[in-house]
Amino acid sequence: MMRIGALSKKSGVHIETIRYYERAGVLPKARRTANGRRTYSEEDADRLAFIRHARELGFDLPAVRALLALQERPELSCEAASKLASAQLSAVE
Repeated sequence: MMRIGALSKKSGVHIETIRYYERAGVLPKARRTANGRRTYSEEDADRLAFIRHARELGFDLPAVRALLALQERPELSCEAASKLASAQLSAVE
């Protein structure tokens, strides 16, 4: 488990942005210690890395949310993810 400062350093994402992602629902609410401090797992760090990379590629939060939902259900077709990626590529070009 790591605190928000360690997560920020590991991911390169500012603390306030991490809190924003929690409020926006793309990062799960952090677990809290007895004294109320946020703690995060390696799984949270991996998810944050995915979010950061997607945002660097220009995906907006609704698209990131959709990609995360697809990632959580690997049994679904990749068609939706492909459509999101193609739309983003078109927008970048």
